[in-house]
Amino acid sequence: MDVPETVATALADRAVAGKRCLEAGAGAGNATLGLLAAGAREVLAVTNDREHAATVRERVAATQSESVRTIEADLRDIPLADETVEVVTAHALCNVVTTAELPAIADELTRVAAPGAQLVVDDYAPLPDRAAMADIFALENAAGQLADGRPPLTFYPESLLRSVFESRSWTFQRRKALLDPVPWTETHVEAHADVARAAATSLDGDLGDALAAEADRLIEAIGSESVGEMYSLAFRLDG
Repeated sequence: MDVPETVATALADRAVAGKRCLEAGAGAGNATLGLLAAGAREVLAVTNDREHAATVRERVAATQSESVRTIEADLRDIPLADETVEVVTAHALCNVVTTAELPAIADELTRVAAPGAQLVVDDYAPLPDRAAMADIFALENAAGQLADGRPPLTFYPESLLRSVFESRSWTFQRRKALLDPVPWTETHVEAHADVARAAATSLDGDLGDALAAEADRLIEAIGSESVGEMYSLAFRLDG
């Protein structure tokens, strides 16, 4: 299985074998494959994005595993019974969740978790002010806010995510650095510029053109950059 090193590192000290697991926000299914590789009995890959769901199904099919169920659902309303999941992962999820959405998602992940369940939250720390990547993320957020009324990205300090889950009866167990610094490649820069451009095209007048032009400029100005940190937090649910 093509499991990213960040996922394998985050799960290396977790008891996954034989457990019923949930990947919250299964973008490309990286954590789903990591959980399978770690011996999960069953993996529930939950995403509200149809294209992501198709990607997960395609990648899982290549493993010939029948232990994965892909669920298309909003993480604020997961169609699972209470206390039925033993391991929950949120790999690179929270940075695409707004501060308004985060509490409801944390509530749902807690509701479906069985007493004693494990939770692994992997995410990106806020970038330092000197980071050039901060400019492309700021542009992406500005364009998204103007187009959809919702910033696409929020980078949470680990202390904030820790407090969110500790307030819901999760006991903090450990922190790991997964990437330090984070290697933002030209492909990453262009992908985030594309999101900004797509939002800009929906805006009328010169503003959309100006935002698109700024995206083009930042691609050339940034190129690639290694900066910031990706961290992993692990918890266990009381009870």
